[in-house]
Amino acid sequence: MLKEIYIQNLAVIKEAVIPLDRRLNIFTGETGAGKSILINGINAVLGQRCTKDIVRTGCDKAVITALFTELSDEVCAKLDELGVAHDEGEITVTREISADGGSVSRINHRTASAALLKEIGAMLINIHGQHDNQILLDSDRHLQILDDFGGDDTLLKEYRVTFRELQQTARRLGELKKQEQSRLERSRTLNEIIDDIGELELREGEDDELEKEYETAKNSEKTLIAIKNAVSLITGDETANDMIVSAETEIAAFTDNSTQLSALYERLSAAEIELADIASELEAFADKVELDGQRLEYLGTRLNNINKMKRKYAADCEGLIKLYDDACREIMQLEGSGSEIKELAEKRDALLHKVTEQAKALYDYRETVAECFTKRVTEELEFLNMAGVIIAVKHEKGKLTVNGMDTVEFLISANKGEEPRPISRIASGGELSRIMLALKSVIADKDAIPTMIFDEIDTGVSGKAAQKIGIKLREIGRVRQVICVTHLSQIAVMADNHLLIEKQIVGDRTETHVMQLDMDGRVAEIARIMGGEDPSDLMLDNARAEIKKACGL
Repeated sequence: MLKEIYIQNLAVIKEAVIPLDRRLNIFTGETGAGKSILINGINAVLGQRCTKDIVRTGCDKAVITALFTELSDEVCAKLDELGVAHDEGEITVTREISADGGSVSRINHRTASAALLKEIGAMLINIHGQHDNQILLDSDRHLQILDDFGGDDTLLKEYRVTFRELQQTARRLGELKKQEQSRLERSRTLNEIIDDIGELELREGEDDELEKEYETAKNSEKTLIAIKNAVSLITGDETANDMIVSAETEIAAFTDNSTQLSALYERLSAAEIELADIASELEAFADKVELDGQRLEYLGTRLNNINKMKRKYAADCEGLIKLYDDACREIMQLEGSGSEIKELAEKRDALLHKVTEQAKALYDYRETVAECFTKRVTEELEFLNMAGVIIAVKHEKGKLTVNGMDTVEFLISANKGEEPRPISRIASGGELSRIMLALKSVIADKDAIPTMIFDEIDTGVSGKAAQKIGIKLREIGRVRQVICVTHLSQIAVMADNHLLIEKQIVGDRTETHVMQLDMDGRVAEIARIMGGEDPSDLMLDNARAEIKKACGL
């Protein structure tokens, strides 16, 4: 609970220490005394946005510190999760707002972010102001109120686990289906690569090896042809050898008469022998040259096919092999995606069936809760001087959402015999306040938030209705700490702890003081609310009697 608030230099509050009771705490004071400043201060320590205008004029900063005690197990678990110490179930939360617009937040004197304050504050205090009546006008919020009343969120949690799994599965399935067309196109490309390159059964470096072998094979053929031609020119008819023999014959008869001619004849004879020997060696060399026409044809075709693929895919032999291997791996993944689509579709259908059954169970549970809810709220409304008002829950099945298949809207009938209609069309401001209080009342013992703050919940009501609101606030105060700002005596008399917010002139400055009232102080304040300033003795007696009556004295 919120045990104490310390405020320094907050607007017109110079300094105040405000003690709070575990039950019903009432703040009263004249209009403009600064009751709204108190709520602003509490909002500040809860991490809400605040401006530098809230700092007291002439001061460097405003400081608000709240002491929370008797922390629930849920709050302690959250603090542990966030790494925040909570010795003996207590924490202090401080917010400093500088005149230059900056702010510093602390938990147990350690710096904390405003977001952290907001997260923890939402588990410690629930503030209900006039604007919160808009919750009643927003049918989207009615389902949450109904669930809060039911108190058992087991079915909802189980449903949400399945629903989120269904969402994730459907999202993944949708993504895969969107990729299906491009997958098919990519698959065609990959299969073409696999067919083209796979048919070649390439080895690394094979193209270089084939080029060398092919060049060698081509040179062998040319060499053989050249040798044959050379031999033919040497030994064939009317070739070099015959011409040399003819030359020898021509000069043979004259060699005896000329030593020089004899020498030339000898040289022609030697040339004949040399040519015959060359021809013989050429024929021997030719016999050693291997020539495989089929191999040459194979090499040419193989190289042509490889070069064709190299041009098509702009890659060398190693690049083609890598392209083929990558294509094989990718095609397996794509085929895996196709099987994943089938598996996900089956999983989605199974989850859809399961989540639908869970939604039906949740709907049936809420139907039962709604019956009990309307009965309890109607009883509370009757107590709050709204006899004859009937509240109904319009509960229908709709599409599946994270909250189930339920659509819920609260309807009321303000007069007997009239059909219930949406609250937004029927209720006045005062009726909205009482309806909201009735709702808070029926869920008070189920709400995990220990402190409830009501800021002028008495707006638009008076007389007996105000008295009933006070009684109801007192009842809630038995199970939750309640802090209420009011201007009605019927509510103020119900206080377990009555605090007065009062403006005073100190020197040349206005200051707002917050004082905890004893019995005499309460009597004087209640009398002031009932009859204005300088109340008569009769008014004071009436105030005292009302306080005693409210307290059961």
